[in-house]
This record gives sequence, structure tokens and C-alpha cells, in this order.
Amino acid sequence: MKPASLLLLTAVLTMLSSDMIRSQSTSNHGNKFEQLGTLLPTPNTYRNMDGSPGPDYWQQRVDYDIECVLDEKLNQLRGQERITYYNQSPSTLTYLWMQLDENEHSAESDKHKMDSRQINGVMSEDALRMLEPWRELNQYGDKIISILDENQAAMNYTINQTMMRVDLPHPLKPGEQFSFTVSWYYNLIDRMNSTSWGRGGYEYFEKDGNSLYTIVQWYPRLCAYTDDAGWQNKQFVGRGEFALTFGNFIVKMTVPEDHIVGATGECINYAQVLTPDQYKRWKESQAGTEPIEIVTLEEAKKAEKNKNPKGTKTWIYKADNVRDFAWTSSRKFIWDAMPHFNEDGKRAMCMSYYAKEAYPIYSRYSTKAVAHTLKVYSKYSIPYPYPSAISVEAANGMEYPMICFNPGRAEEDGTYTESSKVDAISTIIHEVGHTYFPMIINSDERQWAWFDEGLNSFLQFLAESEWDPNYPHKFGPTDVITSYMAQPKNSLEPIMTNSENIIQYFANAYIKPSCALNILRETIMGREKFDYAFKTYSQRWAFKHPTPADFFRTMEDASGVDLDWFWRGWFYGIDAVDISLDSIKWYKVDLEKNPERKEYTQTHKAEPPADHISKTRNKEAGIKYAIDEDPDLRDFYVSYKPWEGADSVVTSTTWLYDETFTEKEKQEKFGDNNYYELFFSNKGGLVMPVIIEWTFADGTKEVEKVPVEIWRKNETKFRRVFVKNKEVTGIVIDPYKETADINVENNNWPVKELPSRFQVYKQHKTEEMTNAMQRNGSVPGRS
Repeated sequence: MKPASLLLLTAVLTMLSSDMIRSQSTSNHGNKFEQLGTLLPTPNTYRNMDGSPGPDYWQQRVDYDIECVLDEKLNQLRGQERITYYNQSPSTLTYLWMQLDENEHSAESDKHKMDSRQINGVMSEDALRMLEPWRELNQYGDKIISILDENQAAMNYTINQTMMRVDLPHPLKPGEQFSFTVSWYYNLIDRMNSTSWGRGGYEYFEKDGNSLYTIVQWYPRLCAYTDDAGWQNKQFVGRGEFALTFGNFIVKMTVPEDHIVGATGECINYAQVLTPDQYKRWKESQAGTEPIEIVTLEEAKKAEKNKNPKGTKTWIYKADNVRDFAWTSSRKFIWDAMPHFNEDGKRAMCMSYYAKEAYPIYSRYSTKAVAHTLKVYSKYSIPYPYPSAISVEAANGMEYPMICFNPGRAEEDGTYTESSKVDAISTIIHEVGHTYFPMIINSDERQWAWFDEGLNSFLQFLAESEWDPNYPHKFGPTDVITSYMAQPKNSLEPIMTNSENIIQYFANAYIKPSCALNILRETIMGREKFDYAFKTYSQRWAFKHPTPADFFRTMEDASGVDLDWFWRGWFYGIDAVDISLDSIKWYKVDLEKNPERKEYTQTHKAEPPADHISKTRNKEAGIKYAIDEDPDLRDFYVSYKPWEGADSVVTSTTWLYDETFTEKEKQEKFGDNNYYELFFSNKGGLVMPVIIEWTFADGTKEVEKVPVEIWRKNETKFRRVFVKNKEVTGIVIDPYKETADINVENNNWPVKELPSRFQVYKQHKTEEMTNAMQRNGSVPGRS
């Protein structure tokens, strides 16, 4: 730095002020700190302005009584369901919309034609098949046999790919309910096949000739009908998941007699479907402190070897107040269980189902990871309300109420890599966590992927952090999102983008929102305020249908922190964080010299005030002024007219620097002070607090934070002076990588050169008065 000499501190301040005014005249002072306003829906009696459900909030209910048969030879599922729909809305309904999710695999689904395809120089057979995958899918999709009302009369229905409209025989008024029966069947897909890949179906194990069935989004089910969106009837094309209605289920699943079934809810006939030894182990597991194998490894090996069932068994499960139902079935399963107890003493059985191929990882980690997830998620949201939580090893990851499907297989020799173990634990935590978001706090996944994936990934990060302090996270720490946010803007889209329209789905829906929430917790709000607000949101919207606006408003309402700038930048925008420390100036008080005592004289001619338009028109209208009607109201300032007569020329004389410091006084007050003027620019566009780490000559360090509001009046740059009583040798911006800054190269500054010096004086009387008025909120010349 080249030394510069300034005579007085006020000169520094004057220069700073004028430079700031000039920069603002050319800066992009946009809307980063304006309220979200019309970006959010208008509050109403259904949804309050504070983010809570309103006094007239309502939601629908639907109950299912399902009987189904799994045909292992045909790989086919047949079923019949009695549906009871409760219209708790203020609207009269003339039809119901249902989801036929299995039609995703139908040859008629637009899913297979929605994405662009291209020919490369070298193409594999699978790549050629995927150019037109529907040619191999003619046998798949839901086959509706009949839809009958309570009088067994056929009902009219119309199928539109993955949606089905059922016309009601008479209008369904508010407060009424309607029951009807749907009979159906479909052929299960090979979910490991690249052409027909899906979340549900079967996986065939060629070496032992057995299959593992994952039966998910399998029954025709009601779409959500809500106050904010009406019927959710967007097509299911595989990515945007589900928006569903809470209700009660009774499900009877008939499977080969040697199969083991795990499902949403509680089995109510274990005594009939388990062997006596297995049933005894089940009872013992409910009081255990470690996982107990209900179906052992040896029993599973024996079953998969025999694989010749003579008949069938029917497993009956009951689940209350859930939005969906899923299940799994195989003779290959080992099954273990242990209890988790909430703080109120309520028990939930943590269970895992897995084939021998996953035994080395799952027998050791799976059920304990389930229990750990319930413990951590309950701490940060709501106590786990359901009676069970199940992890199924199925070589993929997907979630449903009380049951989820995860990877985690070992090598053939029983060994496994660290990455395989971590991937299994991470996925189990993530998918079990989805029972909270969105299975309980029931968001619309079809519309907003981030609203369940992002929130859940953030809580997954918290759970992983409490599993192992050195856990290799994929979500949460800001350094995992910077490469995405640094991409060209034509490669990005806001978090608030519909699920089907996102290009880089994992980065946008999982990583970025989870990192944003962690920044909120650690840097913007602080843990105490964030945790209280997040728990308040979870409690308000448990077993209800929240929207992003409800989340945004609740987080602000429960914390008392204005976060509109954060939602606007992180969730509605695509800017990146890149705060640059451009330059530094270093000053010290000149202890030897004092500023010269100077006389300042100002002369000006007083001018009469101009007649503004309102004053002119008041005269024309003959307004009667109070001071004319009552002379006592007149005072010196009204009657005095300095622009008339001898007083029209005004001269004022002021002595600058009425009093200076002695050398001793300056040494005592300012001798140890170092004044560092830092110049910052916002190169990324996303405003954030500026976190500064100072390293001093004696080796000590200090971290301080400049609040985000520093950018309010100039969103592109600012300067600020910091006073330190020790010499600074180094400065680092965002030293702990809290803000997701994409360029750390402009975050450092070595301070090595000698400082410039400026002179100082005791406060001037007029300056003292101005400072007092500023403290009181009144500054001359401003209103």
C-alpha cells in the first residue's frame, strides 16, 4: 500500500460519504431487500398470514379396505378395494380424481416421449432400446376391471394416462361421504430393467431363482384436493412424486406361504402367519435393547433354497392416519427388530428386512440407523407418532409411510467397502426421515421437490452429524453446493421450480436447499431461533398440507427474523455468493501533529421560498389560514422574512477545531488504535453477511460478522472502517465456509505495510449537536 496523509478524521468520513453517494448513483440498487409481497399467496381464513393453519382450514379424508393377491408365477398383482371418501371441503363435488401410478409404465404414457434423444457415434443395444422404450411396455399398466357404487351399479370413469376421473352418481355435498369399489390388476415390472425401471415391482435373483417384491404406488388412490390447488391432477412421469390424502387402511395381502411380508402400519395377525419360534422372537424384540432376528439368516437361506410353497398366507395390516400404504414380500428376507421410545414413553418398532446379500451391512447397521433417525428427527420436529419404522434392502432408495427401500449389499465374500456402508446408512437415514417429510408434514411433492427432499436432506445432515462427527456428508456443509452455484446462469434454475422442470435435480432439490437451511441455522438465525421456528412449523403442519409460503411465514413468525431477503435470494433466485475483499487502507492517529485552527466564513443571500403548486391553489381557493384568523398563532419564525431589507445578506463565521488534544491525551486515547478501512464488492449477486477473521501480530485471532443489511442501500459494494487495538497481519473472509462463497481466492488480504496517518481533534460543538440529533432520529435537512 502506498502511504497517504490525511489531515483529519472528518476528511476521511467526508470522502467516504461522498464516494458512497457517487457509487449509489451508478449502482444496481435492486430489490434484494424488498418484501416478497405478491410472490406469496394472499393469506385467507384457510391459511393465516403468520404461516399457521387458519380458523377455517380443512382437508379431505379417504379410507381404504384393500384385498390383494401376489401371483409369483405370473409376476402379477390383483386387487379389490373399497374406498370411502369424506368431503370435508366447502365445495360440492361431482367427480373424484384418482391416480393410476402404474400407468407410468404403460406404452401409452407420455413419460417415454417427453425428453429429447440423440444418436451418438457409438450406441449400445440398451441405448438403442431407450430411444423408443414404449415398444417393450405393451403389457404394463393398470387394468381396471370394474368400478361399482354402494348399490353395485357401474360408475362412469375416464382414464387419462396416470389419472382417472370417476363420475359420481350424485353431487357430494360438504360434510357427506361416498363409498365405492374398484377392482383391478397389473403386471409387475422388472424394476432392475433399464427400459421398465421404476420404484416398485420385482428384482429377480438369478443365482437362487427367487424374487424380492417391492409393492409401491400400487393401488388406485385418490388425488389430493386442497384449498390452495383444488385437485392435484398433474401426470406422474416418475420424478415429481406424490400429493396424497390422509386416511385409515386395512390391507390383506395374500402371498406364497413361505414369504415374509413387511408393510406400512401394524400386522394384526402375526400369530397366524409366523412360526411359533418367530412369534416368540417378535414378542421378545419389543423389549430388547439390540436388534433381534425374528427371521434368522439360516431360516432365510433354507426358505430361498426350498422355494416350493404349497399354498398361500394372508397377512393383515392396519394403518391409521397415513397418506399412503406400501409393502414388500419375499422368501429371501431376514427380519430383525428393536424398539425406539419417545420421550413420552410411546414405543415404535424399528425393523429391517434384507436378503443374505445385504446381511453383513444390514444386520449391523440398518435397524440402529432407523432408531437413530427417529431419535434425531423427533428432537428437531415432532415425536414419532407411528408404531413402526421399516428399512428394506432393495438396491434402491424410496420412501413411504413407516416403510422405505434402500441399498446396502456386500460383496459375494461378505466384505464391503466403506463407501457401501456409508451409502447404506445415509440412504436409510434419508428415507426413514421421509416419514416425517412429507409423510406427516404432508407437502405436495408433485409440485415442489425441494419442499420434502430439501428439508429432509437438511435433517439428514443433522442426523449424520450426530451419528459420527467426521461423517462424509453429501448435504449440509456449504462447500458441497458451491460448484453448482458457480455454473453459468443458463444452467441453473431457482429452487422454487416445479419438480418436472429441473435440469440438475439432485443439486437443485436436495443439496442447495439443505445447504441454505444449514446457513440459516448456523449463520443467519442462530441455532436457538432456527430450531424453535422449525419445530413450530413441524407442529403446526403435522398431518396437514403445507405450502412453501406457510413454511416461509412460520420461520419468520416464530423467530422474529425478517428473512424475505434470504428466501428471495436463495429460493427464488440463481445468484451465487461471491463477496470480494477488494482493497484495504490502514490508518493511525498522528500523535505528533495537530490540525491547524482555521476560521471558516460563509456568506449567502437569503432567498424567499418558492410558491409550490399547492400554495398557489390554496390562494386561488381562498383558503382561510389559521394564523390570519388568530394573530396569537403568529411567531417570530413566521413573521420574520430574512430576504427583505438589510438582513437579506447573511454572513456566518465558524471556528473549526475549537480544541485539540495534547500529545499525552492522544497517546492515551488513540495511541494503540489501528483503523482498517476495508472495501468489499458483491461479485456473485447474492447478498450475505460478511464474516471476517482477523489475525493479529501477536498470533491471536478474532472473528466478527457484518450483518447482511450492510448491502441494503448498495447491493454491489460497500466500505467499512474497523478499529483494532492490535496490528493486523492477515484477514480472511468467511473463514469457516459458512456462506457458500464460490470464490475463496478474493477472500484473503495480507496486511504487511506501514499505515498512513491522520490527525485527530476533540469533537466540535456543531458536530456534537448533529451526533445527538442523529441518535434521537432527527437529522437537519431530512424528514
